[in-house]
Amino acid sequence: MHQIEFLNHPMSECSSDLQWGIRIDGKDLRVYAADATRDFWRQEHEEESLEEQERFLLLQHAGLAVSEVGDPMHHFLGDPAPEFGDPSAGTTPVLGCSCGVWGCWPLLTVIATTSEDVTWSAFRQPFRKEWGELSMGPYVFARPAYEAALARPVRLAEDPLGLQSN
Repeated sequence: MHQIEFLNHPMSECSSDLQWGIRIDGKDLRVYAADATRDFWRQEHEEESLEEQERFLLLQHAGLAVSEVGDPMHHFLGDPAPEFGDPSAGTTPVLGCSCGVWGCWPLLTVIATTSEDVTWSAFRQPFRKEWGELSMGPYVFARPAYEAALARPVRLAEDPLGLQSN
């Protein structure tokens, strides 16, 4: 089983609005997304230095605004509010765009639940259909630990990766 940690931290240095952050097995979900999309992006960012490319990869996503998610227990158990979900694909956004508009560049996943576990799989970037399913997961979490982590997110004073897009 994988371990999940839910975080709440400021959206930017200039804002007190909070966003959801996620760590799986101690690693920020944005790092997993960067690793899964690195080869795709390198084709589009060849002219940039490796350092610039890596920063871009980590800044492509941000957490979802706490104020937008509404009921996090429903959202992160695969039953998002209608404005977040895609019933035809059964997906839920778990990361949004670093610009602050979640739908601009979301990371979508299928969240399946049983009484014992919660599984995240089939990660996709809806605006790059040619990428197909990203090489992330599946991640399987014990449901009691998952719900406990979601009910008590760790509050941080700043972005856990030390990155700010603004």
